[in-house]
Amino acid sequence: MEKSDYLNNVAIPVKQIFLDVLKYSPSKVSGIIGNTVLIPVYTNLLTPEQYGLYTLSIAVLSFLCIIFSDWVGLSGLRFFRRYEIKDDVPKYLSALIILLVTNITLMFFIAFICRHNFYEFFKIPGKVFVAILVLIIPVAFRALLFQILRAQIKPVAFTVSTIVNQILTICLAVFIIKFYNLGALSVLLAMGISISLIDIVLMFQCNIFSYLKLEKLQFSIFSSLYKYGIPLALTSISLWFITQSNKFILQHLNGYIEVGYVGVAYSMTFSILMTLFAVIPIAAVPRIINMYEDGRDVRPVVSTLTGYFMLIGLPVIILMSLYSKELVALLANKNFSGAYVLVPYLAFSAFFLSFAEYTTLQYHLIKKTYIDTVIRLVSGIAGIILNIILIKKMGLVGLGIATLAGNVLYFLLSVFIVVPGLEWKIPFEKILKIVICFVPVAFLYFIFKKTGLHYGMQIALLALTYYLGYSFVQTIKPDRLKLW
Repeated sequence: MEKSDYLNNVAIPVKQIFLDVLKYSPSKVSGIIGNTVLIPVYTNLLTPEQYGLYTLSIAVLSFLCIIFSDWVGLSGLRFFRRYEIKDDVPKYLSALIILLVTNITLMFFIAFICRHNFYEFFKIPGKVFVAILVLIIPVAFRALLFQILRAQIKPVAFTVSTIVNQILTICLAVFIIKFYNLGALSVLLAMGISISLIDIVLMFQCNIFSYLKLEKLQFSIFSSLYKYGIPLALTSISLWFITQSNKFILQHLNGYIEVGYVGVAYSMTFSILMTLFAVIPIAAVPRIINMYEDGRDVRPVVSTLTGYFMLIGLPVIILMSLYSKELVALLANKNFSGAYVLVPYLAFSAFFLSFAEYTTLQYHLIKKTYIDTVIRLVSGIAGIILNIILIKKMGLVGLGIATLAGNVLYFLLSVFIVVPGLEWKIPFEKILKIVICFVPVAFLYFIFKKTGLHYGMQIALLALTYYLGYSFVQTIKPDRLKLW
C-alpha cells in the first residue's frame, strides 16, 4: 500500500476513531468503576438467594429486550447515515419510534396472556416479573436514543448521560435496599427511575423533537428495518443462550445460591470486561459504516483495531484469571467466595465474544445479518447442550467450560465464514509482538509464586513488565520480526 493510501485509508480513520475513543472512554471508565463498586455493595446488602434472583431478573430483562427492542435501536444505527444522505431522517426516526411502541405493546399483550407460563419457566415471583416488564419501557427507549447519539457521532453527550445514569442507579439502589428492604426488587426499581430520567435528557441531546414530523411513512422503511433487524434479534437470542441460559439451567439443578455465585463471576468478568472492550467498537462502528457506505475498503482499519484490542485485552484477562481467587475475596462478600472458579472461564469468554464484534461486522455491513444468526444459533445450541451435560457432572466449572466453548466456537465460525472483500485480515506482526511481551511476564510470574509479595504488587509489576516489553518490541524493525 502506498504511503498516501495508507494515510487516507488507515492512519487517518484510525486516528479519528481513537479521538472518539478518548471522548467515549470516560463513560466506559465510569461503567467499569460502577460495575466494580456494585459487586461489594450488592453482595453485602443482598443475600446469595436475593442476588441470585436479581441475576435471573436481569437475564429475563435482556431476553425480552432482545426480542422486542434492542434490534430496533441497532437498526437505527445501521441505516441512519443512508437516510441522512437522502435528507429523509424524520420519516426514518418516526418509523423507528412507531416500530418500538408497537413491539412493546405486543410484548405486554403476550406477557399478560402467557404470564403463568413465564412464572413457571423463569422461576421468578409475579411481582418481579411485572417490574421487569415495566422496566423494559425506559430501557428500550434508552437503547434507541443511545444508538441515535452514536449515529450522530456525539460521544461527549453519550459519555455524560452514561456516567449520570450509572451514578444515579447505584445511589437509588442503595437507598431503596437499606430503607425499604425490597431485596432484588430494589435494584429493578432504582434502574427504572434513573433510566426514565436519563431518557428525558437523551431526547434533548439527540435533538429528536426537531426530527419528528407528521409525514406519510413509507412501507420500504419498515421493510428494510425488519429485514435487517429480525435476523439480528434471532442472532442476539442465540447469544443470550450462550451467555445467559446457563443461569436458568443451574437454578433448575442447584437453586438460587449457586446462581448468586454465577452473578458475582459475571459481574467481575462480563460486566467489567465487556464495558472495557466496548470502548473501541462503540467509537469505531459508526465511522466504519460511513466508510463502507462511501465505498472505501474497511478491512485495514478493522485489522488495525483488532491488533489494539488484543494488545489491551489479553493482559487484562490473563492477570484476572491468574489472581481470580484474590480478586473475588477483595470485591465480594465472603458468602460468595466460591465464585472464583468461574472467573478464568468467563474472562476468556468475554474476550472471544468481544473479539467477534470485529469479525462479524462484515455481515452487518452488507446487511446479511442472517449469517450472524446462523453461526450464533449453532454455537448457542452447542453451548446449551454442553451446559446441561457439564453442569450435572462438574457444577460451576462445567458451566464455565460450556460458556467458554460456546463463545470460542462463535468466534471461530465468524473467522472462517467470510464475505468476499470484507474478510478479517489477521494482524500477524502485532500478534507476534504480543507473544514476545508475554515471555518475561511468564518468567516473572513463576518467580512471584515463590515469594510472599502482595498480589496487588504482583499484578502491577506484571502489567508494567508487559507494557515495557511492548515499548521495547516496538523499536524492532518489522523486517527483523519477520525473520523470527
